[in-house]
Amino acid sequence: MSGQLKEVRNRIKSVTSTQQITKAMKMVSAAKLRRAQDAIVQMRPYAVKLQEMLSNIVSSASADVNMPLADERAPERILMIPITSDRGLCGAYNANIIKLTRQVIKDKFAAQEAKGNVTIMPIGKKGYEAFLRAGVNMIDTYWQIFADLRFENVKHAAVYAQESFLRGEYDRVEIVYSQFRNAATQVFISEPYLPIPKVVNEEGTKKTNADFIYEPDMETLLQELMPKILNTQVYKAVLDANASEHGARMTAMDKASENANEMLRSLKISYNRARQAAITTELTEIVSGAAALQG
Repeated sequence: MSGQLKEVRNRIKSVTSTQQITKAMKMVSAAKLRRAQDAIVQMRPYAVKLQEMLSNIVSSASADVNMPLADERAPERILMIPITSDRGLCGAYNANIIKLTRQVIKDKFAAQEAKGNVTIMPIGKKGYEAFLRAGVNMIDTYWQIFADLRFENVKHAAVYAQESFLRGEYDRVEIVYSQFRNAATQVFISEPYLPIPKVVNEEGTKKTNADFIYEPDMETLLQELMPKILNTQVYKAVLDANASEHGARMTAMDKASENANEMLRSLKISYNRARQAAITTELTEIVSGAAALQG
């Protein structure tokens, strides 16, 4: 009986230590989430409006305007950019990104994958490790962006995707990431990156009613603005993913702390029952011994 009590005490001590760790991690994630949330909330309206403007310009441009980054080709070679985190302990966050990436490839680019024409360019250590184990075609140059999250570092990955598209190495580029809504909600999506998507009406036809005044001219402006806006889109996706990661980790650590409370409650009940049984056994032995001596 004493061995059972000692085992339960050790488990209670272990769960208590784990709970202290999960609570501390929750507090750290909450602090990081506030900064990450402020960054994406300030960035998103600017990036979304730029993307809308670019899509409208591309949709309304005449056929003789040179827009190589909007050039639609048969999708023979595909580049997928999944954005995961560098660290775990954030629930199913990374698993959902990896799962969605594989699902998009299966649904949209199964023929290209069969030919070996799908390449993964992961951002984030967890995605890099997962696709490295899978043995897929991979570009392993930009997965460490979160180690020093700055626009300049994200820009290198965006520029690589644009230059590869212009060289004809890829015909489609898609980004898979998590859109941050709040600490408990992340929306996992796949967005077309290149060629620049055009605006479509509800009927499915291309929308061409944009009205812009260009100075000096459309082609010069597009050559200057297109890469900058595309760089901003990748940076927005990375900021979204960063905030989503901290929100997912904070939620996961909160749930872990609650589960530890439930486990501690159960263990303490088991400990008290075992302790009461041991006391009862000892009292019975004492009474039986005293009765035997009196007899």
